[in-house]
Amino acid sequence: MKKRGLLTVASAATVMTLGGVGYAAHRRGRNPYYRGPKSDHFDGLRFHTADQPPDKSLGDLARWRRTGKPEAWPARFPSPFPADKPPERVEDFRVVLIGHASYLFQVAGRNILVDPVFARRASPVRFAGPKRVNPPGIAYADLPPIDAVLITHNHYDHLDGPTVARLWQDHQPLIVAPLGNDAILRGYDETMHVETRDWGESVDLGSGISAHLTPANHWSARGLNDRRMALWCAFVLTTPRGVHYHVGDTGLGDGTIFREIRARFGPPRLATLPIGAYEPRWFMQPQHMNPADAVEALQLLGADQALGHHWGTFKLTDEGIERPVEALAEALTAAALRPERFLALRPGQVWEG
Repeated sequence: MKKRGLLTVASAATVMTLGGVGYAAHRRGRNPYYRGPKSDHFDGLRFHTADQPPDKSLGDLARWRRTGKPEAWPARFPSPFPADKPPERVEDFRVVLIGHASYLFQVAGRNILVDPVFARRASPVRFAGPKRVNPPGIAYADLPPIDAVLITHNHYDHLDGPTVARLWQDHQPLIVAPLGNDAILRGYDETMHVETRDWGESVDLGSGISAHLTPANHWSARGLNDRRMALWCAFVLTTPRGVHYHVGDTGLGDGTIFREIRARFGPPRLATLPIGAYEPRWFMQPQHMNPADAVEALQLLGADQALGHHWGTFKLTDEGIERPVEALAEALTAAALRPERFLALRPGQVWEG
């Protein structure tokens, strides 16, 4: 294949990772993932937020590709932290970033993976699309026994079907996902059992831990014609060691989702928030926070501690690889917050509290 053709395939795979293919998809009369009653965020075919922004068009995508100023990334960006070898169980609270938006949460004797992606590419194809610039911060073979897997949404940088299928075969974890994502996951292993829930519902993870599904300012798509046909979410973990609020992807919006978390659950002990994949702002703002947005979210939540993810592993958007860390430092200074209050994690980095 000629170089231009390869670049076109790679670009398309990158956009599809973000769920962007399908901007011009025609309305379909049937949802392949979920059939359920209409609600205030489901019209019978597609899910939506209260103030769902208009879906981007192919013209918007072409404008981004035509006018964007992407900064180059290095082929390798190794973490300064060695790959972690977690203990089998932790009674207090231990968090390690595997990479991008994949974490291992260890709390109250339970081991919880969120959005585990161990693939070399966050892409629907193996030969193109965003490729890792650093290895996972935990080798798959070094994972402790996994009790639960939480999936926030179905974009390829968050839902790695082969990895979840492998975890199912090796650990038989409780798998929790928003409505409609069970159909996607069973496509990778028909024996897989997935507990699906709507916003406002919860699942008991054992040992006094519950996972509550809450709204996020985002969306979903896996292919050409399935935009917003599976639900997306953030998770609140209520645990014997405090409240942990985790967002895989979200825009700041008007801040309502963060105010509502604080009102319902109180200020979290820990908030894990995305800080990358935000340029250009005219395209990304409704669905991806930048570091200044993330600092504002921290303040709205009143969380004791924030950890930043969704940067430095897969190149998805135009900002340079270290821009999120630089912008986070500037935003914390502007807000008169201590730098250690909000840490931008690297793969293998551990937080304990």
